[in-house]
Amino acid sequence: MAEIEGFAPIVSKNAQVLILGSMPSEVSLLKQQYYGHPSNAFWPIMGALFGAFPELCYERRKTILMENGIAVWDVLQSCHRHGSLDSNIKLSSIRINDFAGFLGEYQLIRRVFFNGGMAEKVYKKHILPGLDQRFAYLAYQRLPSTSPAHASLNLAQKIEAWKVIKQPVVK
Repeated sequence: MAEIEGFAPIVSKNAQVLILGSMPSEVSLLKQQYYGHPSNAFWPIMGALFGAFPELCYERRKTILMENGIAVWDVLQSCHRHGSLDSNIKLSSIRINDFAGFLGEYQLIRRVFFNGGMAEKVYKKHILPGLDQRFAYLAYQRLPSTSPAHASLNLAQKIEAWKVIKQPVVK
């Protein structure tokens, strides 16, 4: 089982919303793109909400998210995992990203949305306890996973649930 490394965040200085996944899938790693699997609902959802449609080139989709104050990152910096499923992550191998440094640099971020359960679980266990009171203003919410492995909701239902990221950020 090889160690896999995540990506740098998609982020700009005007980011107010942070969307967190766990670790890129094998297809995403090959493409070097967040949510690169064609069956993942992330980009269709971002297309419906912001115009970052999957048909656009990846650089354009990233720019659209940044122009709309959306940041994307993963909870894990690296881990050992066989395949793409979060359930296959070897928990003893995880290394988390530096959220204190990240949130200190991108101080307009007020809301953090988890793309599924693993990101939320790892964040609350390994990151939240280490964040000091400087970040007590952050609001957290788990959203339905966009992964094709989680098909309990259809695309329209996922888009409806994800609309919450467009609500104005309270400062």
